[in-house]
Amino acid sequence: MTALRTFHLPTEVTGSIWDIALGVELVRTWQSDGIFQVATGAMANTITAAALQESRRFFGLPSAEKAALVSDLTYAGYVASGEEVTAGEQDFSEIFTVCRDIPAFDPRVRAGWPCHGPVPWPDPIYGDVMTALMSQFGLIGDKILKLTALGLGLPDINALTDLATDGWHHMRVLRFPARSAATDRGIGAHTDYGMLVIATQDAVGEGLYVRPPVVGEKRPRNWLDHESSAGAFEHEDPWRLVDPVPNTFTVFPGDILQFLTGGELLSTPHKVKLAPRERYSIAYFHEPDFTAALRPLPGGHADELIHYGTHFTSMFMRCYPDRLTTRSILADNRLAVLAQLRDAVVTS
Repeated sequence: MTALRTFHLPTEVTGSIWDIALGVELVRTWQSDGIFQVATGAMANTITAAALQESRRFFGLPSAEKAALVSDLTYAGYVASGEEVTAGEQDFSEIFTVCRDIPAFDPRVRAGWPCHGPVPWPDPIYGDVMTALMSQFGLIGDKILKLTALGLGLPDINALTDLATDGWHHMRVLRFPARSAATDRGIGAHTDYGMLVIATQDAVGEGLYVRPPVVGEKRPRNWLDHESSAGAFEHEDPWRLVDPVPNTFTVFPGDILQFLTGGELLSTPHKVKLAPRERYSIAYFHEPDFTAALRPLPGGHADELIHYGTHFTSMFMRCYPDRLTTRSILADNRLAVLAQLRDAVVTS
């Protein structure tokens, strides 16, 4: 099996001829492989190692302590093994989700914006390490979005990064148990609903599989209610194992990039199988602003629109129908607040 292509990103993306050439290669690699790697520096490597170490400590806490780390305001916090469901089947990953850490006194929280609130951190150390890792992922995300704009030939190098200026970036820290005689399922086949996915995994491997683009294959438009990607292609070849490579992050497009580019870039299906040993990974999502009204880039259908905050809320409510956060959104009628936010930007 051939290794993933690994790219070295420039210190700054300025739009030079070298940046354009790199952007074209990134786009071509996504179109052929669905995924690539970027080399990481000493700072990112140190913070990633600390994040994995602290996550092993966190997931080793007693179940009752972890289960208390949920919120009625935000989807940040602990997700127990089996709580998340893909295509009607339980996924056997433990998760700590990191969303924007917004204080309870923030006007958006006080106004009842759904998904807004403080992260229920287990302790300050975990919060500091994860915040530092989010920052490292974010720097890479902005560079890749600029290079993607250049690679697609967009007239504005900031066409994608402008959408993520105050982005609703979030992250999932995942622990996968060792496989058993009962199951080898970690997470079922799906695409990610956001714009850009940047991920790292520990050295165990034997877990993450991605599906490259297949000529003539119709990919679901996961942002539409009637075209869910959950479970799509689960048992259909080809699937490619992503082996862990030190000092790299893996990067692939999500549903929002497929929408924005009119399918020129496809959201990459992926799934996780359980390995012979316990395994950890961290996935970061580089996202648009919660209030952003997204329309396809030049050349797409201008009448199509995704309100990102509505999209995010809908996807999480779909994944966690019984979670405290979902019940609170419905009970407190926060969807009405969300509708007002959507109408304000759509009609502006």
